[in-house]
Amino acid sequence: MKTTILKPIVATLLLAITTLSATEASANNTDPRRRQRHQTAAEANEQSDSTKTVEAPKTSKSIINGDEVIEENATQVDGSTLKPTRQNTPQQLDSVLALWKTSSTMEAYDNYFNNYLATTKRISNELNTTNIDSIYIARLEALMSPIPLEYNWEVKEAIERFTHPSYAKVMSLAYFYFPMIEEELIRAGLPIELRTLAVIESGLNPIATSKAGARGIWQFMPSTGKEFGLEINSLVDERCDPRLSTQAACRLFKTVYPMYNDWTLTLASYNTGPGNVNKAIVRAGGNPKSYKGSFWDVYEYLPEETRKYVPFYMGATYAFAYHKAHGVEVPAPPMPIAVDTIMIDRPMHLQQISSTINISLDLLKMLNPQYLMQIIPATSKKYALTLPVECICEYLEHEKEIHAKDSMYLKEYVIHANLEKKRKEVPQMQKSTTTTTKSSTAAAKYHTVEAGETLGAIAKKYNVTTKQLIEWNKLENPDALSIGQKLRVSATTTTKSTTTTTKTGSTTKYHTVVEGDTLGAIAIKYNTNVKQLVEWNKLENPDALKLGQKLRVSK
Repeated sequence: MKTTILKPIVATLLLAITTLSATEASANNTDPRRRQRHQTAAEANEQSDSTKTVEAPKTSKSIINGDEVIEENATQVDGSTLKPTRQNTPQQLDSVLALWKTSSTMEAYDNYFNNYLATTKRISNELNTTNIDSIYIARLEALMSPIPLEYNWEVKEAIERFTHPSYAKVMSLAYFYFPMIEEELIRAGLPIELRTLAVIESGLNPIATSKAGARGIWQFMPSTGKEFGLEINSLVDERCDPRLSTQAACRLFKTVYPMYNDWTLTLASYNTGPGNVNKAIVRAGGNPKSYKGSFWDVYEYLPEETRKYVPFYMGATYAFAYHKAHGVEVPAPPMPIAVDTIMIDRPMHLQQISSTINISLDLLKMLNPQYLMQIIPATSKKYALTLPVECICEYLEHEKEIHAKDSMYLKEYVIHANLEKKRKEVPQMQKSTTTTTKSSTAAAKYHTVEAGETLGAIAKKYNVTTKQLIEWNKLENPDALSIGQKLRVSATTTTKSTTTTTKTGSTTKYHTVVEGDTLGAIAIKYNTNVKQLVEWNKLENPDALKLGQKLRVSK
């Protein structure tokens, strides 16, 4: 998306809105009788006193959908009634605001990137060399970051990794996430350059989940997330909320930085924890309470992953500024840049919204990833709902209609007390006996993801299908692979097979699809989730349910 395209759109829309009544006035002027009346009035004016006072059109205020609207009233000038200017609707104003915000954001970052592209040209002219190390060093120095950006062979490898075209998609997400992240960092009094740490942690994927259980764009473990104020339960995981998790990350940075007064050690601590950093300082002969060194002074005593982590941060910081110099073209982000929030004070399913106003459920889930079952459990406190700016007024206009669908989409959750009870329920474990038999199958193979690799390429390499890779690795987003991520690429994990017999006498339950049913509503009814229903029923298109279709709804 280019600002050169957006600017004319904004200008055209503004011009169209402000001249809506002009078209009608022009049409009226084609009436010969109307022209004659104006001519007569003009002739009378010429004969009248030149100092005659003309009354200015009066305005009045009215309230429409909670918004104050200034409306110009009709008035008489020399006996002729002038048509009032047609008022702008809230939706029109929201559309203009959305286009303006999108245009200004894209323009700001394009200017930022173009400035550094100009810097690369200046550096090339000044150095007059083809030595890439000298060029990288000069470019890093030009960034002038409060977080020291060193240069060595590891940083060089990181630069080349993050300037690969495969990272263009991640860069595009920065248009959406970085303005918010920068806002929170500035509010907390922290360097905005910390923003690129989220690229290292998650590739700016709010639902990215590590094998250890870390989640969100800042990859908080459940215990750390709760420690820094995030709500985590079966319905809400605020680690996936980009703004709330960024606020938690800011609190963590402000807690850890005073321990070292050095940002490179703080970054290392974010990856491996203060305990491991302190051990490395002691092994290097220092005292953690008074240490004055940096990450590079304790490098050899840190875990291997952490040794790569800080250079990765420096490489990603370089790539964000200089990707244009490497010929990387960044596409438009997959979500609207202009968004706003509405505070919800009662339980609501996202499908209540998508089935009422012009917004898809997929986009709602993308903008509100913290609601794990697409339910906003607003029983005892308010929760934020993120919407595209152009949908805000439409939501407010149809709010009563949305609320009226409680019984359709929430069913047993419709009573607030029941919802709170459901949130506290722990699924009952079935007692089972397990028998183990020997098998001749081989142990599973694993593949470590490298830069530029796709799931399709990996599947082809190991002669398997992408569907098998998704199932074996439980991938929620197959397009969001992380560098260094380990993927299971064969069918078995051990040389033994197990058979489980459930002692309970319960049988598999089925549900017959009726008119108005959705997979989300069925999942809520039977206390399960959409992912399980898709797996149990091998659904290729979860949105295409058929009347009378039987769905398995239990294990």
